Amino acid sequence: MRDDIDVHDARPVARRMQHLRAALPWIALALLLAVPPCISKQSWLVAWLAQTASMIVFALSYNLLLGGAGLLSFGHAASSGIGALIAAQVFNRFGLPLPLLPLMGGIGGALFGALYGLVATRRAGTAFAMITLGIGELVAAAAWTLPDWFGGEAGVAIDRTAGLALPGVTFGPAREAYALIALWCALAVLAIYALSRTPFMRLAHAVRDNPVRAAAIGCYPRRVRYEVVVWSSFFAGIAGTLGLINVELVSTESVGMLRSGSVLIATVIGGSGAFFGPVAGAVVLTFFSVVVASATRAWLLYLGLFFVVVVVAAPDGIAGWLRRQAQRLARDGWRACLPWFVYRAASASAWTLAVVLGVQWAYAQRFGTEERARFLAATNPVWLAAAVLSLAFIGWLALHLGARRDRALSAGADAGVRS
Repeated sequence: MRDDIDVHDARPVARRMQHLRAALPWIALALLLAVPPCISKQSWLVAWLAQTASMIVFALSYNLLLGGAGLLSFGHAASSGIGALIAAQVFNRFGLPLPLLPLMGGIGGALFGALYGLVATRRAGTAFAMITLGIGELVAAAAWTLPDWFGGEAGVAIDRTAGLALPGVTFGPAREAYALIALWCALAVLAIYALSRTPFMRLAHAVRDNPVRAAAIGCYPRRVRYEVVVWSSFFAGIAGTLGLINVELVSTESVGMLRSGSVLIATVIGGSGAFFGPVAGAVVLTFFSVVVASATRAWLLYLGLFFVVVVVAAPDGIAGWLRRQAQRLARDGWRACLPWFVYRAASASAWTLAVVLGVQWAYAQRFGTEERARFLAATNPVWLAAAVLSLAFIGWLALHLGARRDRALSAGADAGVRS
């Protein structure tokens, strides 16, 4: 009888813990968007958060294709750039209120998605990827050959204070513009989350996993892929317009392969198997492109190394890695997992420091213009090599000890299951 009472008492606690774990990503996103501008008034912080908000929507829109329908696109920046370009042209010619501009960009992106989706969704898999690559290159080439529409090398600029005025708000200061960007980011995330929970997206998952079986039950895979492309392009247009509001410019780079590659990297880093995976990837990508780039010109090298490490060590991305660690904690408890986490953190720190020392010394030899670069360039190579090798050995040793600890935990868990 007592055991039955304890079981019934534990169920509400377990449900509350489950609800708390589900709410944690939403709380973290809200804190990221709202708290930093209230604590600090640094201009770089507001600029980084504005870029992060735009990239979050962009990455989530891309994951509708990659994670939702299994469609790998190499031209997703075209939808984002075309949506922002249409929004800029409408804003400059008709003076649309700035708060409604992202909606106009989303409509423009959806129209472009409806156009190129007629061709691209005839095939899936590698064929779809190659078609989107070709369409993306066509749009990038058109951006240079049609300067009257795309603005040529200078792009199309807007003045975000020139739209229909709102009482007490001009959107001239960066903080006012960021407030609008953060609001639209939150609305777009909620809308994408609601879309991802609809029967339509479950049908898209079925087409992704087994299109032949989906067709056998009366589904039209091409029609489903087409609708996913349109929805993805709609939210990509919103993301591009948020970037337009931030920098007041849409240029030829907005439709280029570099931007399409960046959203692919962000989605893979974060993990396409979880809804908030692309959000984590967007935060990491903008951290490298803004914060790390302001400290060193080697930021692209660091981003590439981080991408390789994530793909090799955690193919399911940051979100998948965090999910596995949460399962480990629930299974073994904090006391058993703490040494393993300490070993892994020590290994990652040592390897990171070794790589940074080596890379920064090499860049200082090539671009030794700043004071800190001259200091690194003057460092004795023998001592530097000894420091790098020592840190690498410490990282390997900590990784080895962590692996032994992991095997011991796995053996204990297997013994518990058998008993």
